[in-house]
Amino acid sequence: MSDHDHDHDHHHGTKPPSDKALRVRAIEQLLTEKGLIREGAVDAIIDIFEHKLGPKNGARVVARAWSDPAYKARLMENASDAILEFGFSGFQGEYMVVCENTETAHNVVVCTLCSCYPWPVLGLPPNWYKTAPYRSRVVIEPRKVLEEFGTHIPDEVEVRVWDSNNELRYLVLPMRPEGTEGWSEEKLAQLVTRDSMIGTGLPLTPAQLEEMA
Repeated sequence: MSDHDHDHDHHHGTKPPSDKALRVRAIEQLLTEKGLIREGAVDAIIDIFEHKLGPKNGARVVARAWSDPAYKARLMENASDAILEFGFSGFQGEYMVVCENTETAHNVVVCTLCSCYPWPVLGLPPNWYKTAPYRSRVVIEPRKVLEEFGTHIPDEVEVRVWDSNNELRYLVLPMRPEGTEGWSEEKLAQLVTRDSMIGTGLPLTPAQLEEMA
């Protein structure tokens, strides 16, 4: 099941809209009639988060860093400016820092106070990212939490936990998978998962990508 279930205006067959969808539409209509929002504003906001924001943006940044050493250098020196080269900026993404995974260090991001998250490059935060157990446990026992996500980090690799706040957001630059030499940025981006940019997961391998095709 995905982190976000979406109700749609169109329906197939005779399936009626859900109660949730009806309530949302009723509230939207009421707010529109009162002049508090413009007609179509909610659909426009949803479109922004589904298509203009989200993990695909971050994947493009990661893929460029994997394939362009000069861009990677700029990203590590000033992530906000380097990400802005793609046009990704704005609320919850004004001040960015990129943490690079290496053979000796694995990074994972959390917000211990609330749910600070880099919306312009990762979209809306997953539900688990906002829960108290994740926010507290990943700081205390990061390896165990990562194991629960199915991500095993060898004992010899240091796990570093970065705490986002209302002034600073972090993005993990995962290690480039082996066997991707000569791949285009577009193809590399397909390997980059949301969780790999949070640090709770790893990028797909070429074999995994092929299985999904």
